Amino acid sequence: MKPAKLKNQKSMAKNLLPGRHFSWFFNFGITKDRDYFVENLSMLVASGMTITGALDAIGQEVRSKRMKRTIAFLREQIDDGSSLSKALEKSSIFPVHAVSLIRIGEESGKLSENLKVVSEQQEKDRIFKSKILSAMMYPVFVLVLTLIVGIGIAWFILPKLAVVFSQLHIKLPLITKILIAIGNFLGEYGNVVMPALLALLAIAIYFVFYFPKTKILGQVLLFSFPGAKQLIKEVELARFGYLAGTLLEAGLTVTQTLESLRQATTFENYKKLYAALHASIEEGNSFQKSFASYKKSKKLVPIPIQQLIFAGEQSGSLSGTFLKIGKNYEEKTETTTKNLTVILEPILLVIVWLGVVAVALAVILPIYSLIGNFKTQ
Repeated sequence: MKPAKLKNQKSMAKNLLPGRHFSWFFNFGITKDRDYFVENLSMLVASGMTITGALDAIGQEVRSKRMKRTIAFLREQIDDGSSLSKALEKSSIFPVHAVSLIRIGEESGKLSENLKVVSEQQEKDRIFKSKILSAMMYPVFVLVLTLIVGIGIAWFILPKLAVVFSQLHIKLPLITKILIAIGNFLGEYGNVVMPALLALLAIAIYFVFYFPKTKILGQVLLFSFPGAKQLIKEVELARFGYLAGTLLEAGLTVTQTLESLRQATTFENYKKLYAALHASIEEGNSFQKSFASYKKSKKLVPIPIQQLIFAGEQSGSLSGTFLKIGKNYEEKTETTTKNLTVILEPILLVIVWLGVVAVALAVILPIYSLIGNFKTQ
């Protein structure tokens, strides 16, 4: 590498403070570059290239400034005598189980193979997350569109109707009065109220679904949503089986695998399950006793799946059993994702129908009353 380029990379690396700059916030949006990095690193190392040479080659290709700084930081750490796994651990761009796999690959001489496993795991995890997002996209889109149309009618159409009805001096039904009052309020204060409501909605979504200390509320909502609970359960079991199987097959212990699972999952109820299993197995108990000692285990992991794990533990083929579980539930998620839309469609239609009926009654009832007055006269 040219001295000027090396000096430039080191100057970029000095601007990084591991553990601070590489927090979850700063890593947001780096997923594609991270996947590209590990996939190409695996191929280049397998071809016989050195780690530093592979990092230099990848660093020239990535476009993200954050990833370039990350690679510069990794290069500097390795030049100072650190291993790749330690450098990645300091950078915090990969989860703990991925770093553990890379460390085992370094120790066993199978670094390229384990890097390939990490790449496959990242791909699987992205697929699992996308299934949940795609399943929830349709209902969210319908509800948001309904809300926008409703606000538009209340803001722009109802105030004009209110003027017409007031000039006719007819008695308005309660539903019409309520909608007109909302329309008049939005007509006068809408420019201030609507941006404030959108800001409050964004803050509420962040605290309910993303903020670490309160996102359990969003998870409770998702688990109570029709059909979503089953999909989340299947996605988590698919991740559980695939991740546990690959980690055990790569050489991690059962306790290390369970700890990696705890850190990999985003759902608090499964985090607690993995933590309880980890503590129980660390004390010398089997999977059977560990599952039995956790009261909510049957709700999170079905009894037949627990029986499969017990059989795999007794026969010494635990990693293969977990991989079969992961493959089975990955196929199930395909069907559930398709069926979820069918399940939610009637509910969404009822919600939209209620909104349309409310607006229609608010407009039609006064007109009907007006016609009745004309006939009386």
